[in-house]
Amino acid sequence: MESVAFIQWCLDHLNYWTITLLMTIESSFIPFPSEVVIPPAAWKAANSNELNIYLVVLFATMGADLGALINYYLAKWLGRPIVYKFANSRLGHICLIDEAKVQHAEEYFDQRGALSTFIGRLIPAVRQLISIPAGLARMKFHTFLLYTTLGALIWNSILTAIGHYFSTVPGIETEEQLIAKVTEYSHEIGYAFIAIGVLVVGYFVYQGLKKKK
Repeated sequence: MESVAFIQWCLDHLNYWTITLLMTIESSFIPFPSEVVIPPAAWKAANSNELNIYLVVLFATMGADLGALINYYLAKWLGRPIVYKFANSRLGHICLIDEAKVQHAEEYFDQRGALSTFIGRLIPAVRQLISIPAGLARMKFHTFLLYTTLGALIWNSILTAIGHYFSTVPGIETEEQLIAKVTEYSHEIGYAFIAIGVLVVGYFVYQGLKKKK
């Protein structure tokens, strides 16, 4: 309960440091929707001088990278058996992680390695956990960080643009209304990225099969 209260306090006091901290948490072992962090921060930037919209994207991406690195190194150092043991534990379930989610992320990663890291950052339910199979596979650090940063930057920019746009829409006057609307649109965007990801991975698989013939 104390951790929930702390997260809520951070959401109620959005600045560059709380944005970074919340996105680190969101991207690591306690996943929660980034839709409740970035769009309200962008909305705040549009309606006051307290935040700069470009710095919101920057610090959100920095936080996403930090959270992803936590998962990456935990998976790299602990190894597959311990990761799955944690996923099946009560603590893992409290952190909203279970064996099925880890396995799904691992299967997704196995399809196309580095590309999966990039696309995975754009897909709901995979975004927070794609770092685990990257760590298990011992992907090169600079490759992992590059694709993670690109994916996180695109996702955060989209959420920031949506939050900024809704700051100009009549009828959206409260944070609750904003988050509800953003969540609706971000899900649609997420589904679009899933479709794009499937097409891209399918293309590379097809090219690989052609080379083998």
